[in-house]
Amino acid sequence: MKPKDIVTESDVPSQAVLRSPDERLSLSFFQRKNDMGLSCLYYQVSYKNQPVILESRLEIQLDNHLSEMALGQKTERREHWCENLCVREIVQRSHTCDWRPVYGERSLVRDCYNEMTIFMAKTEIPESEMHLVIRAYDAGIAFRYYFPEDPRAVYYHITAENSEFMLPAGTKAYHTAWAQGPYTCLPLSDWPDESERPLTLVLDNGLYVCLAEAEMVDYARTNFKLSEDKPDTIVTSIYSPVDRITPFGTPWRVIMVAEQPGQLIENNDIIRNLNPPCEIADTSWIKPGKVIRDMTVSTSGAKACIDFAVSHNLQYVGIDWGWYGVERVFASDASKVNVDPRINPSRDFDIHEVIAYGDKHGIGVIVYVNQRALLKQLDEILPLYQSWGIKGIKFGFVQVGSHRWTVWMHEAVKKAANYNLLVDIHDEYRPTGFSRTYPNLMTQEGIHGNEEMPDATHNVTLPFTRFIAGAADYTISYYKQPGLGDFHGKMIQTTSAHQLALAVIYYSPLQFMFWYDRPGDYEGEPEIEFFEQVPTIWDETRVLHGRIGEYITIARRSGEHWFVGTITGNESRDIEIPLDFLEANRKYIARIYADNPSVDTRTHVGIEEKIIDAADTLNAKLLSSGGQAIWLRPV
Repeated sequence: MKPKDIVTESDVPSQAVLRSPDERLSLSFFQRKNDMGLSCLYYQVSYKNQPVILESRLEIQLDNHLSEMALGQKTERREHWCENLCVREIVQRSHTCDWRPVYGERSLVRDCYNEMTIFMAKTEIPESEMHLVIRAYDAGIAFRYYFPEDPRAVYYHITAENSEFMLPAGTKAYHTAWAQGPYTCLPLSDWPDESERPLTLVLDNGLYVCLAEAEMVDYARTNFKLSEDKPDTIVTSIYSPVDRITPFGTPWRVIMVAEQPGQLIENNDIIRNLNPPCEIADTSWIKPGKVIRDMTVSTSGAKACIDFAVSHNLQYVGIDWGWYGVERVFASDASKVNVDPRINPSRDFDIHEVIAYGDKHGIGVIVYVNQRALLKQLDEILPLYQSWGIKGIKFGFVQVGSHRWTVWMHEAVKKAANYNLLVDIHDEYRPTGFSRTYPNLMTQEGIHGNEEMPDATHNVTLPFTRFIAGAADYTISYYKQPGLGDFHGKMIQTTSAHQLALAVIYYSPLQFMFWYDRPGDYEGEPEIEFFEQVPTIWDETRVLHGRIGEYITIARRSGEHWFVGTITGNESRDIEIPLDFLEANRKYIARIYADNPSVDTRTHVGIEEKIIDAADTLNAKLLSSGGQAIWLRPV
């Protein structure tokens, strides 16, 4: 909707500046002619007068015959939409509000930005309008292309979106070629492939930048590629064409800027703020919690997991693949129990008995369903699972990227909400803030997690990269490591205390723990109490310090209790942990769980208790691939 005060074209400048509320970030928008004499859109971004994004072009390509329709021609031509646009008006406004999410890394979120909307139309087709909407937060810049309702009722076929991000020379990128891939620090040249989002960058001037995507719900996934003709320039690359009918807006392109890498984590609410508010009227049934996976697909095995969950303050048991047949076979029927004999030859699994046993003990049951069955049976199994008493579904081997499958995926989450079912999306899906609108989408994979047994340096890279986008199902494990056993020949590559600390550092409202472990692996190790006490959602989050790929310390508060996680990469190090985040003039009991080879347990985790206050500092002596976890509670 246009503002009431319309500015005449003669009064509209061809350039404008938008600043963040704290005035540290600044975006300049302008038009100028290219080599062919066509007027094009450009922008640049600075932080405290330091360059962040140099002169970069804004461009989206349509293939919908609009110019030919206006000129009476019949030939087909691909349209560079942002060429020869006439700026009709530029309107700025400010917005500030606080809102409370159903759950999150903090219980109160501030949404504060300055916004500039640039109303434009094609010179040769005045009816064809586009708005460029730009928001400036203290945490970063976001922009999107918005197409108001077209009076001719034409459809829009988007073939490409070539928004540019020209970075200062010397910028390095934490590149990963796919959502579940490892990270490599690369210059902005000779990439082996496109990079997934979010994309974290380190500038030569010491700033940290993260390019991200928000509200990607009815569109195609947009990765990042290098420009073919401009050095140090990253360009958006959509997975497939997009077909939309006006009015609609593209996903938000986000440019986060920070002086320290940990600020990118603390400021990641910008992604949720760029999504619509919650659409679920009654969210009382949405219960975050911790999960243990049953891999036996048997009644006795599932009941043993329920007993373990009760004893160790977990809230859910996940029934993994194979319970309704061979998961990757389209003919498998997810409305019936038909155990894959390769997993459980006796096939003795009564899901109704398991659900009833869980209900009796306050433990919910989550079931795995492959996308093949979801595609075929979604409308059938959602009400069925609700009638059975199932609490949630883990979507497996999802097909993502294209416009079609993106729409399908988010519609499936909406449908699950109608039947009070939680959702955990596995494999290549990465979040863009949809959990604000539909918080039954609790978590998702899209991460190179413990299933791949990554090393500690990778683990210390993830908080500054993948976790900026939102919750991730890393699948914490504990007992499958050297000296304690393996899983099909694979072992966890970090220490036990490192895995304990991940429960704080890695945010996931539905946190899978003991992923490769079984209840019988537990032999009374006292440090498991940390898993028992640690929540999965938080009132406050602080990144105390960290360097990408080296180390990180995160402190999170739940009520009056604080939990602190520290991990290092493949190198050992000593770290000082300041406690000035604690309430002043108050004493706390610090229960510290740290790697200690001299401790006479299988896991070699020592427990120490101290009385401390906000003026104190704790020292963490971290082994190679090690970590430390702390539970702080008021005296």
